[in-house]
Amino acid sequence: MSDNLLSVQNLTAGIGEKDILKNVCLNVNQGETHVIMGPNGAGKSTLGLTVMGHPKYEVKKGKIIFDGKDITDMDVNERAKAGLFLSFQAPIEVPGITLSEFMRNALQQRSEKRIKFWDFKKEVEENMKLLEMDEKYLQRDLNVGFSGGEKKKAEVLQLLMLKPKLAILDETDSGLDVDAVKTVSKGIETYMKKCGGTLLIITHSTRILQSLDVDKTHVIVKGEVAGEGDGGLVKEILDSGFSRFE
Repeated sequence: MSDNLLSVQNLTAGIGEKDILKNVCLNVNQGETHVIMGPNGAGKSTLGLTVMGHPKYEVKKGKIIFDGKDITDMDVNERAKAGLFLSFQAPIEVPGITLSEFMRNALQQRSEKRIKFWDFKKEVEENMKLLEMDEKYLQRDLNVGFSGGEKKKAEVLQLLMLKPKLAILDETDSGLDVDAVKTVSKGIETYMKKCGGTLLIITHSTRILQSLDVDKTHVIVKGEVAGEGDGGLVKEILDSGFSRFE
């Protein structure tokens, strides 16, 4: 059986008549860490949102194959059940549902069975300790009144609890101080090692990558894949920018 987990095949997508992504091809194998880089407005976040099935973006051409299945026309919730996870640049606030309720509901939806409270409580407490989160956050409405760093930690907590097959992390280190980056990075590293995870990281910096082994770097410019390389390409871009790809 092939180790290929995600295959984006000649994907063209956009909003209305505007194409944002143009013939994008991308292949991610199980257990790998891939990085997406590019100038502002290049289409990086659009790629993550389109793979996740955001209804705002229309696939005009191409396919998205995940874990051997064509998910191009699949609803967001079905993609999540299949094992896809997306963290947002700016996580939204959801009044009326606590962080604890949100995670339990998500786990039950994915597993399609009741989650025992004490099993859930034990695991969530272990993961919150790892992320240096106060357990009081469990009873607060999801992201309501959370600082930027607290929202990012809450998303990594969800990542550790849900154990998706593929996690798409969109600017997870954005707005975090040095200590918060270290804590979030520890959570992501734990997801990779203990959960057998696979990562597609959209980022402008290397802070979130320091504890990870990058298998492949993809550069997106003006909605197209303009270059690819191994982890060394990240340093080259930080040193020289994107000028050679434009």
